[in-house]
Amino acid sequence: MTEILSSAQMRAIEAACIDSGLASGLELMMRAGRAVADEICRRWPGRDRAIVLCGPGNNGGDGYVIARALAGQGWAVSVWAPQGAATPDAAEAAASWDGPLLTELGSDDLRGVLVVDALFGTGLTRPLDACFQHAMTLAQDAGAPLVAVDILSGVCADTGQIRAEDGGLGRGADLTVTFQAPKLGHMLLPGAAMSGALHVADIGLGSAMSKICAGASLARAAQAPLAARLHKHTGHKYTHGHVLVLAGGVGRGGAARLAARAALRIGAGLVTVGCPPSALIENAARLDAIMLRAVPDAAALCQLVDSLRITALCLGPGFGISAREVTLLESALRLGCPLVLDADALTLIAQTPNLRNLVHRKCMLTPHDGEFARLWPNIAADVALSKCDRVVRAAAEIGAGVLLKGVDTVIAQPQGWPIVHAALRERAAPELATAGTGDVLAGLIVGLIARGFPVAEAAADAAWLHVEAARGFGAGLIAEDLPEAMPRVLRGLC
Repeated sequence: MTEILSSAQMRAIEAACIDSGLASGLELMMRAGRAVADEICRRWPGRDRAIVLCGPGNNGGDGYVIARALAGQGWAVSVWAPQGAATPDAAEAAASWDGPLLTELGSDDLRGVLVVDALFGTGLTRPLDACFQHAMTLAQDAGAPLVAVDILSGVCADTGQIRAEDGGLGRGADLTVTFQAPKLGHMLLPGAAMSGALHVADIGLGSAMSKICAGASLARAAQAPLAARLHKHTGHKYTHGHVLVLAGGVGRGGAARLAARAALRIGAGLVTVGCPPSALIENAARLDAIMLRAVPDAAALCQLVDSLRITALCLGPGFGISAREVTLLESALRLGCPLVLDADALTLIAQTPNLRNLVHRKCMLTPHDGEFARLWPNIAADVALSKCDRVVRAAAEIGAGVLLKGVDTVIAQPQGWPIVHAALRERAAPELATAGTGDVLAGLIVGLIARGFPVAEAAADAAWLHVEAARGFGAGLIAEDLPEAMPRVLRGLC
């Protein structure tokens, strides 16, 4: 998986490179600036006018290098820098710029030009000053293409939160060019949605990054699963696990059936839906390859898990929150086998302390924001924490895996940093905003766990596959389409 860096980790990597003598700070600045200029020329071959907004720090130093590089390729370039350079490397870069310097910035200056935001990048630790925010607003109001250097100024590189006086930064950047690895702020909302296209430029920090990151707890981006891990090569149906999905009563079985269908499509060898006796006829009318059993009470559940050789359970989708479901969930937790806990199961855990105490390391909880707030109100209310921080703390507190759903899905285990799947940019899947898609995700996760995947890996792979299926289907998607789209997704894996 691709590492996602915090601003402190990136600074440590740069310092290690400089201390080792591999490159000076100015040389890294030159590499970064040239990389941005090259990407601008590649993406906008028909343009030849730019204004570079330079801040006082090293991000501004990058801006002066970008200005020189663009001018060297025939662009008409001006620089707006209301403050002097505040670091030695930035001062040297500024001294080398001999082109136009704007003392004021008006809307007329920005019409028909490309604007480069080299104001603050990852170094900003406070809200944007009014003059800098005004410049960003002017650029966006003028409709100018906006290129952010490292990260859009005003976005916190560690949390994705907006650091602007009015809480807004307009429409955001059209392109962000960052260096060596994406930052957390590129992956976490709301800032991630304002990055535009994201290009990661290699500026020669690979060896320093390997040294600093070796053994470190790093957030990682979910990647496409390897076909060799997902495709079946040998064995029989029991080799690939048996999933049990517990359903609710009459009229409430749809969510469980969605989860069960997803578990079967992702390769579980067998899938059974367990429901109250009164709901057998309803579910039987809708199930074929998926088996069906009556589960009237906790004793029946325990017997079923043993007799059917169940390897993973899914509880929650359409499950219910009555006394029967409390006893079933308690029994499932006491069995100690892998569990995916979603929807109503999360509500029961939030309401019932003794259930919460039974949650164990083989569990994966899959809340949305509202369910997360009910389960961990103090963590959810701490506005200083990033989404990554919140999920890491929640997983450690409950002693199980947690997948917090959203456009920026975050997955964590009780120890270590999380995995992030950002359904943004080329991975955007807005069609998933429809009823039942979360039930399908739960089914994909439990199906992979039943096949023997580690809990966090199953969740990360399922999140990626879930989005890929939605992207492939496109407009008009409903939850029932997702399991049926899975064969095409699996065939397309390398």
